[in-house]
Amino acid sequence: MAERIGLDTITLQSRPRIAAFAAVGGKLEAGGLLAGKLARIFDDDTMGQDSWEKAEAQLQQAAAESVLHRAGLSAKEIDLHFAGDLLGQCSASMFGSRGLGMPFVGIYGACSTMALSLALAAITVESGAAQTALASTSSHFCSAEKQFRQPLEYGGQRPPTAQWTATAAGACLLRGGNVNDDTGTPQITQICLGRVTDLGVKDANNMGAAMAPAAASTVGSFLRDTQTIPGDYDLILTGDLGSVGSDLLRQLLLRDWGVDLSDRHNDCGMMLYSQEQPNEINAGASGCGCSAAVLCGDILPRMAAGELRRVLFIATGALLSSVSPFQGESIPSIAHAVLIESGK
Repeated sequence: MAERIGLDTITLQSRPRIAAFAAVGGKLEAGGLLAGKLARIFDDDTMGQDSWEKAEAQLQQAAAESVLHRAGLSAKEIDLHFAGDLLGQCSASMFGSRGLGMPFVGIYGACSTMALSLALAAITVESGAAQTALASTSSHFCSAEKQFRQPLEYGGQRPPTAQWTATAAGACLLRGGNVNDDTGTPQITQICLGRVTDLGVKDANNMGAAMAPAAASTVGSFLRDTQTIPGDYDLILTGDLGSVGSDLLRQLLLRDWGVDLSDRHNDCGMMLYSQEQPNEINAGASGCGCSAAVLCGDILPRMAAGELRRVLFIATGALLSSVSPFQGESIPSIAHAVLIESGK
């Protein structure tokens, strides 16, 4: 059974297995650093739909179907589906799951949703309440811009701190673990659910600055609880702080926690697109689909192949709504950590 250590960290004794995983994305994502690593590519960002929201629902469904296909399972064999996105009422997740017929748990963690869905699915499998659980999330550039910033037709110039919302989705299938499993299947061994953090950032075009304090809080808490250092991990992977937030994270961890991430850190926002791509990537990628695509399209395959053994995955989320900035509110943030280890 699960065991709490320290103040915020939970150890999962059964080590739930990530038995299958898949990432899907649009044409821009397929042309970036994940080229050749996506299970399905949509050349048209409408995905054949008549609205951006319906297109994002297609992303969610495609990611889930890809995982089920790889696992050789039907939707009826999934006990619970944990999913969320950036849209109001988690509509992309809800409509994406509608055609699959799985018991659905809608969650909201903004861009932290991949880590949050993994954590909740792992806890549920650990408890025995489910034998199989699906964790997924998505984002779509057009639906996110429409809801949170300006209409696409406006064509406003994006500042250097802005990030490009990924049109992508990722999904993981979790099954009951086996502490003696040495096949190399990635396993979730510890989780640290973060606390809402707010240092007063109000610029909706600077998500990295808003989310970096939450990432620092969660990373620092996890290392304190587990009495470990960055060198104990092959990779400490945040997402999606981009270049601005990543620099701030390193500064905050060194100042407040005495932790030097050195060469152990990378950020999903810097691992999705290439700087040579023509779009206004600016500070990097963002959106729920950013960390989901990098984790499911790049990191987990590398773990299964034995290239990485211990990865601390920390997805970060900016908890603004479509109206809170207009009410003078700042942007609270959250970060959740999931330790993934290879069975080998």
